[in-house]
Amino acid sequence: MKRFWTDVAIDADRVVTLDGKPVRTPGRRPLALPTDALAQAVAEEWRSVGETIDPRTMPLTGLANAATDPIANDPAQFAQRLAAYGESDLLCYRADGPPPLVERQAARWDPLLDWARARYDVTFAVTAGVMHVAQAPATIARLHEAVAAHDDFHLAGLSPVVTLTGSLVIGLALVEGEIDGDAAWAAAGIDEDWSIEMWGEDWQAAQLRELKRQEFARGVAFLGML
Repeated sequence: MKRFWTDVAIDADRVVTLDGKPVRTPGRRPLALPTDALAQAVAEEWRSVGETIDPRTMPLTGLANAATDPIANDPAQFAQRLAAYGESDLLCYRADGPPPLVERQAARWDPLLDWARARYDVTFAVTAGVMHVAQAPATIARLHEAVAAHDDFHLAGLSPVVTLTGSLVIGLALVEGEIDGDAAWAAAGIDEDWSIEMWGEDWQAAQLRELKRQEFARGVAFLGML
């Protein structure tokens, strides 16, 4: 679609407007943002559009659309899908060697699991290897409650964080302010960093990792404006 507007503004309800008309989500709802900071950031994406709209350059708008349409339509189901990552959380699957990698994982991951244990009154089964280990039903239930307690916009921002790291615990620690984005990304990347240190990294893998990092950073930025 070609750019058809001149002026971008924000109305009293924090709806982004184009020449006085509200931006609408794919579901035809006005794109109303919950905070001034996010409204300004989304408006700036629309101001920065060139001759044609490229959704890839408007990630905050995309996350806001997700919060307003599919998540708002059924937040319980969306929260359940995110909470399912707690059943096979990255932090519960450890290497059995070499010792430096085992120690690096423990140093970064144990404090996060300890925080989640205390914060949500849960237990975690931790194993070495990749074979699935079941978590206690009470743990899964409490983690689901923790996810479901967040509003639609927090769920939208939490989604890329959890899916890209493979860790619900990392996502919850981030959204609740226990760690920042840099610490979250570093914790999620321990295994990959180790492999790169040992055997190097080809350019395709590096490019893919950078794209994931950028998407992760956009989710963190989105959460930071709520």
